[in-house]
Amino acid sequence: MSTSVADKLDAARADLADRDGVLVAFSGGVDSSAVAAIAHDALGDDAVACTAKSETLPAAELDDARRVADEIGIRHETAEFSELESEEFVENDDDRCYHCRTMRLSAMFDRAKELGVDVVCDGTNASDPGEGHRPGLRAVEELDAYSPLLEHGIAKSEVREIADEYGLSVADKPSMACLSSRIPTGLEVTEERLSRIEQAETVLRTWGFQQFRVRDHDGIARIEVGADELEDALDPDFVAAAQQHIGDLGFEHVTLDLEGYRTGSVSPADDADGESGAVGGQDDGDDEPLVEDVFAADYPTSDGV
Repeated sequence: MSTSVADKLDAARADLADRDGVLVAFSGGVDSSAVAAIAHDALGDDAVACTAKSETLPAAELDDARRVADEIGIRHETAEFSELESEEFVENDDDRCYHCRTMRLSAMFDRAKELGVDVVCDGTNASDPGEGHRPGLRAVEELDAYSPLLEHGIAKSEVREIADEYGLSVADKPSMACLSSRIPTGLEVTEERLSRIEQAETVLRTWGFQQFRVRDHDGIARIEVGADELEDALDPDFVAAAQQHIGDLGFEHVTLDLEGYRTGSVSPADDADGESGAVGGQDDGDDEPLVEDVFAADYPTSDGV
């Protein structure tokens, strides 16, 4: 670890050590995991990690958050709520992430109050404010959550250094936004859409893909995979299997985006919210035209049908 990062880490740890206790809004991603590790290092049992459990959190991510909390040694709690009870969230406008993060952080503060903790920390880092339209950050400011990474000027690359210093398995984990970020702005967020997106991404994860999204364009599944994995996704066997298994989840068509994975391909062009931070968010950007449906041809499926 570089001297400058070590100095920032020392300052953040000393800062949190001065608190009576903190609750860390904990997604299990690299940012919130680094904050949780620093908090546990500084406060021991007076630090708590809390994961917001709702319809937009994949079950695999909750399992991973529990695993990482155990890896850190920090006490882990959950705060349950339903984003689908909010009409503003369901209508999925440009401020969806603001509504999402407001609800998630509010659940964090409610849980902290139950536990007798005064300070709620989130994983906003020093790189986040400069990454375009970030409505979720407005919720952080309004609810007065404390962002130690931001406060001490710790940028995203430095967060990964700190996570590596603590030996966290998520130090190189790709960013993961909540499931609603896969639904284009203006298309309602429903439980049905969230469920089939989660199942489709579970299929890709099971098949070994590391960086991916399944975008739900009102019944059309648009698969994005990382540039280094695109060749695998173009393999005829994968094409046949994806058409069969992902198509069976309720999608009318399954497509592959030939540009590969990129943040923000379904929402406002200057919005990249949710790719970092601790309480979930949005994976936004310009609405992209769908590419040619490369799965439409009659490829043989894996069972010969």
